[in-house]
Amino acid sequence: MINKTRLIIVGGFLGAGKTTLLYETTKFLMNQNKKVGLITNDQASELVDTALLLQTKVKVAEVSGSCFCCNFNGFIDSIKQVGKDSDADIIIAEPVGSCTDLSATIMQPLKDNLNRELIISPLTVLADPLRLADILDGRTAGLHASAAYILKKQLEESDIILITKKDLLEQDQLELLLAKVKLNYPHSEVLSISSKTGEGIDDWLKLILSKTRTGQRIVEVDYDTYAEGEAVLGWLNSSISLKGEQINWDKTATTFLEDISQKIDKQNIGVGHIKIILENGSNYLVGNITGTSETLSIRGKAGISNKAQIIINARIEISPEILDEIVKESLEKVTKNTITMKINAWKCLSPGYPNPTFRYNKIVDYK
Repeated sequence: MINKTRLIIVGGFLGAGKTTLLYETTKFLMNQNKKVGLITNDQASELVDTALLLQTKVKVAEVSGSCFCCNFNGFIDSIKQVGKDSDADIIIAEPVGSCTDLSATIMQPLKDNLNRELIISPLTVLADPLRLADILDGRTAGLHASAAYILKKQLEESDIILITKKDLLEQDQLELLLAKVKLNYPHSEVLSISSKTGEGIDDWLKLILSKTRTGQRIVEVDYDTYAEGEAVLGWLNSSISLKGEQINWDKTATTFLEDISQKIDKQNIGVGHIKIILENGSNYLVGNITGTSETLSIRGKAGISNKAQIIINARIEISPEILDEIVKESLEKVTKNTITMKINAWKCLSPGYPNPTFRYNKIVDYK
């Protein structure tokens, strides 16, 4: 009997914690002697996610330029390549955070076309607890209404809703949120985790590694609203080489993110996410902003040296031109007179209209 590779797809809106979960889950599985491969996805190359996940020393493929659903064949090629290169027992794939309709455009085609090669786990959708609570209370979680629509559709089509960052909540708050989610989405299994502490990851893995009932709902999606929800986001991916004399890179990164977050607060801009990874040899720092300045978080340490590399990814509710200006202003502020920059890649855009390769209108049987 040929051993099949287990495929786990982890969706969820921008800033929900997908990459952090993939990073911690990969380490967890490797400690259990599992061979793991990873696939990231974005509208452009130069991904913080890919750079961070490469730190796990596993094979990481990147599908860039379009989402999995709009480049399904590219996604399939990546699955096969990662499986071959790493002899993976498990492949974990992370679609674009602003992508929905995954059941119809990814899960059903996978079941239809790769059922002999793959064991496909239930579709997991991650949800930031603060955004989730706001959505359940009938608000938009600080997002444009059409962007909030995407988040709601992601939850609606899920097999599993995984509430992340449970360490941010008191126990009574978490229990109330879990109850509300189960009431609003009775079709989905609901769990909670903290990638920071590791709590809940084992329970989630036990569930998704034991089940194959996936893509059990196809939801109605208004593609005009969906397209608007993506288009309201300015999208920036950049990679920059930095040089200076004994620069404290941790201070540089922190000052950069604080300056951007202050601009966002002042202008009341909706944020999908802003994330950076600053690498100094084997040392690295990861920074995230998922809303106001209160959401700014930094982990790791890059240390002090004369050279470093930084990758910046931003998805916020302003035009690409204004986003470009904001990020460059903050970069110039923290590098002025002390650090020289060499831009290796810089792409600023607004996503185009979603055009999936396939869209199934019925559930494919899969056991």
